[in-house]
Amino acid sequence: MRAISCHLVPIKAPTTAPLPRLLPPPTYNASQPTTATAVPRAISITAPSIPAHDTNASDDAVSAFWDYQFLFVSQRAETAEPVALRLVDGALPHGFPSGTYYLTGPGLFSDDHGSTVHPLDGHGYLRSFRIDGAAGRAEFAARYIETEAQVEERDPDTGEWRFTHRGPFSVLKGGKMVGNTKVMKNVANTSVLRWGGRLFCLWEGGDPYEIEPRSLETVGRFDFAGVRRVAADDGGADGTVRAKLLDVAARILKPLLYGVFKMPPKRLLSHYKIDVKRNRLLIMSCNAEDMLLPRSNFTIFEYDSNFKLLQSQEFNIPDHLMIHDWAFTDSHYILFGNRIKLDIPGSMTALCGLSPMISALSVNPSKTTCPIYLLPRFEKNIKSRDWRVPIEAPSQMWVLHTGNAFEEKYENGDLHIQAQASTCSYQWFNFQKMFGYDWQTGKLDPSMMNLKRGQETLLPHLVNVSIKLDVDGNCQDCSVDSLTEWSKPTDFPVINQEFSGGRNTYVYASSSSGSRRALPHFPFDTVVKMNTVTKVTHTWSTGRRRFIGEPVFIPKAGGGAEDDGFLLVVEYAVSTQRCYLVILDPKLIGKRNALVTRFEVPRHLNFPLGFHGFWAPTSPTERHVSSSTRNRDFSRDCIGAI
Repeated sequence: MRAISCHLVPIKAPTTAPLPRLLPPPTYNASQPTTATAVPRAISITAPSIPAHDTNASDDAVSAFWDYQFLFVSQRAETAEPVALRLVDGALPHGFPSGTYYLTGPGLFSDDHGSTVHPLDGHGYLRSFRIDGAAGRAEFAARYIETEAQVEERDPDTGEWRFTHRGPFSVLKGGKMVGNTKVMKNVANTSVLRWGGRLFCLWEGGDPYEIEPRSLETVGRFDFAGVRRVAADDGGADGTVRAKLLDVAARILKPLLYGVFKMPPKRLLSHYKIDVKRNRLLIMSCNAEDMLLPRSNFTIFEYDSNFKLLQSQEFNIPDHLMIHDWAFTDSHYILFGNRIKLDIPGSMTALCGLSPMISALSVNPSKTTCPIYLLPRFEKNIKSRDWRVPIEAPSQMWVLHTGNAFEEKYENGDLHIQAQASTCSYQWFNFQKMFGYDWQTGKLDPSMMNLKRGQETLLPHLVNVSIKLDVDGNCQDCSVDSLTEWSKPTDFPVINQEFSGGRNTYVYASSSSGSRRALPHFPFDTVVKMNTVTKVTHTWSTGRRRFIGEPVFIPKAGGGAEDDGFLLVVEYAVSTQRCYLVILDPKLIGKRNALVTRFEVPRHLNFPLGFHGFWAPTSPTERHVSSSTRNRDFSRDCIGAI
């Protein structure tokens, strides 16, 4: 492993107080390999650091500002060989399952030539925590996903980075800006999936990349969307004048988007679903040109555990929507329609390279409701009701993530559907300012994620959506209520996956304690356990100046109660530039110390905020993909099994 200095997104700090002092730069011996027994001491991080003895400093705007920056410090070092993690609290309990927790997210935010990128455009950095339950040990490894953009932008000999792709959310200051058509920078940084013994890293705008599960070596692109079938009732066949005009517009856009800007015809969503009861993987894609047109084409695929395509359906919806996450039940796919619209001035500057491509879109708060599309999952579920006509939820909400959905069918044929989701206000959500990134200056501003007192209701919070349908599929009632009485900003809802698609009692999520005056809402520092029946919420919070990412639930072997298991969450101790893998006991959250175990990642491998993770139990039949198959397109494997 070659260690190279890390870089922070350049930004001007508040001038009300001096900058924090620098820690002495750590050293690194290049001749010493990165292994579990011989670990390089550190790499230099060219970012201001809060000294350890300042950890109890007053919670003012300056320390909060820099704490926020430390969550997005680039990490250039990789370690293919596992590094043993130091146990700093507790111990792995008896019966803890062996397996690997995979976490992906951006790893690089600035290059060596003056360009910075939005966190959503940061190159995917895959982290793995391999846990040996019997031995009570944990090992860590991390590697960049070698996407086509990553290979082009990183010099393998010198380790130097030069951004050449703009990415959907960024522009380049130190590279070619005007006329740069390299837009769709597939960074594979959003979510990770282990299915059928194979490991994948997903992104919102292109094919997933397959990764070798042990070495984290990149195998190549994997085409999930190789085959499709139009819905049985041919819902996409619309002969209206409007539809014909949109078809003409699509034919004009396709050569521009596919040929000039190299966008893939099908944009795979990064959020997938696993139907545990049927042992199926559910994946959704949409057409690239529909991002600019007032219609939406969604194709949903269902695979068995051997990647045999069991079914695929295409749904053409006459509405301009942005879907990031979705849900399913036994009979429906549930799409919460985030309404968007084309921004003409923004699209012109975006095409010229003067603004990010995402500036071509803006939210569309023209209606006070939220459209919910109930798409029939199977042909037997197609009723007389037209699924292209949405159910309008009575409140306007932008849906970020879903936790679970389930349905109950009554004797008279009526259907009751419930869905749990994280939503925010259209007034707060802004494509160009997510995570507080300002593409014009290349800086991060935490105030975007931390609104003033009294505006908390605009921020993400968890809701329960209840829909009642009669036997003919007509909506009798639709309501949106808070999931519990917990009022602080909350996101990343997860459940025990054994209950996915069925009735669940508990939802776990990331939230804020509100204890920091300057960072009251984000980054998150609290895990919440919500009882959807009693509406009671219990919490576990990190220490001072420590933050967390998305929690992941691990069920205990042999089943049992819904909350029988463990919660994994990564803790970011920004004051000391350390990351920890924390294991909690869900049953003890809010009752007494729920902390079971805390493992420390070596400081030289400290990594930035991750997005989504996946727990994969150790399997004796774990698939190993030979490096000789690297960078091949695996669509044949997927399609040939049909």
